[in-house]
Order: sequence, then C-alpha cells, then structure tokens
Amino acid sequence: MTFEGAAHGSVTVRAPGKINVALLVGRLMDDGYHDVATAYQAVSLFEDVRATPADDVSVSFAGPIATEDLPTGNDNLAVRAARLLARETGHDGGAHLHITKRVPVAGGMGGGSADAAATLVACDALWGTDCGRDDLLALGARLGADVPFALLGGTAIGTGRGDQLSPALSTGQFHWVLAVSDTGMSTPSTYRALDAHRERHSADISPASPAPTVPDDVMHALRSGDAVALGEALTNDLQAAALQLRPELGDTLELGEANGALAGIVSGSGPTIAFLVSDVESAIDLQVTLSAAGHRALRVTGPVPGARILEA
Repeated sequence: MTFEGAAHGSVTVRAPGKINVALLVGRLMDDGYHDVATAYQAVSLFEDVRATPADDVSVSFAGPIATEDLPTGNDNLAVRAARLLARETGHDGGAHLHITKRVPVAGGMGGGSADAAATLVACDALWGTDCGRDDLLALGARLGADVPFALLGGTAIGTGRGDQLSPALSTGQFHWVLAVSDTGMSTPSTYRALDAHRERHSADISPASPAPTVPDDVMHALRSGDAVALGEALTNDLQAAALQLRPELGDTLELGEANGALAGIVSGSGPTIAFLVSDVESAIDLQVTLSAAGHRALRVTGPVPGARILEA
C-alpha cells in the first residue's frame, strides 16, 4: 500500500493483529528491558480506525469485544499516535478516532499496536502531512515495539525490542484457530514472571542470550509453507511464564492439541492461545470443539497485509 495521501473529510484504515510464531527473549538488561527475536505473522483479525477532522484528538470504540475499560486519554496508544504525528509534522488540527475493535484487548496479539498503526496512516492521509513509509515506521517504533509490524504486515523477523524489522519470505496460507480469553494479561507481568522463573532455575537451565535469534527451522517452515513443520517449530519463551500466571491456559492447550491442532502456542505475552491447523476443514472442526467447551474461538488466516486505507 501507499502511505502518502491528501487531506480528506474522513479516512478509514484497517490494520491486522499478529501471532508470534516464534518469540525468543534475551536476558534482562541493565535498562530493565529485554532484546527479543521474533517471527511475526499478521492474521485476518483486524482493527478499523476511522479518522474525521476535529479540533483535538479524541477516541471512541465499537465492535464485538468489551471496550468499556479502555483508556481514552493519552494512555491510549491511538491517541498518542495521532498526537505524535501532529507534533512531528507541525499539524495544528486534531482528529476523532472511531475504532472498531476485534483483536482481543491485552491478548498478546498487538491490538493496541494495530490501532496506533492504523491511526498513523489515517491521520497522515486525513491531514495531508505526506509522510513516507520510512517516516511512519520510525514514528511507530517510538510508540511501541509491535507498531512497525502492524504497518507492514505479512511475515517479518523482529529483533532488538521487536521493532527492527526485516521481511521474511512466507509461502502459501496458514490456518489458525484462536482461543480468546475475556480477561487480558499484563505484558510487563509476564516478562517479570519469566525473569523470576529463570532466576529460580538458574542452576538447571542455560543462561539467556543477550541477542537471541529466530531458529532456522521456523524460517524454513515459513519459506516452504509447511504447516506441519511450522507446528513442530513453534516456540515462545514467554509461554512458561504465562502458564504459571494463568494455569488454566494449559488445559486449553491440551484440549486443542488433542482435537486436531498441529500445535498450539501462547500468542505473545498471552492469554490468547493460537492453534495451527492443516486446513480450513480442520479449523472449523476445532472451532466447534473449543466453542462447545465454553471457549470463544475464532478462525483466522495469515499472512495478511499491514495497515491500508479502506475508504477516503
């Protein structure tokens, strides 16, 4: 897609959620952060942001998931994105952002990052600020590690904090079933649990690398479009910590893997569980099974494009 645009009366932009098909977490650094290596796949669960002219920046929500507890001030990532773009470009107006949310809140799928990415593209077009792709990617990186990927979509490798991106070749389409939780998880809490786990078991496990890399078997599976191979290669260093914080997620993983999933993985910092399946029929069967067990289950595919204008 093209990120440049001219001023409009209203602009609607769609951006995808993501699954981390691999997430390797480096050791805790002196600044309190971790370097990571991750393989992102954008999937067909989208956030839509409609931006209309206004004197200031404001936000409202709609969609199939609960949004009443979401912040509407500068704690909201989309609001911060609009204000950052205005400040950096010298634009003196604002925008009302109406967000149709479908990606689980605090679910490990980058919904807030998708909102921020869509907002950057929408406001750039609405205001005619004509930022190029590289400029928007740089602004996205200042907002959060997953925002640049939501701008690009597809499949990519992220290093550093996850925001240093390089495209990854991926062949074909992968089918996923998501088991979505009604209660989110705090990403910082999951990282703290990982650090505590590593400290407790330091005598039994190898020390974490300061600069992890995505395993070769993940890259080969993506390049070949081999769902079976990718299922065998799925990895997430945060999964053990997420399961410690939410033990019931282990039962969900076992249920899916016993009913047709090639493999299951905690998405990002959790609590969404992503099950990889072989085809659409298997996805439908697993969705029915999970739903019958009381889970909210969604079928998605990937990879899909990043933030793009739907209507202007």
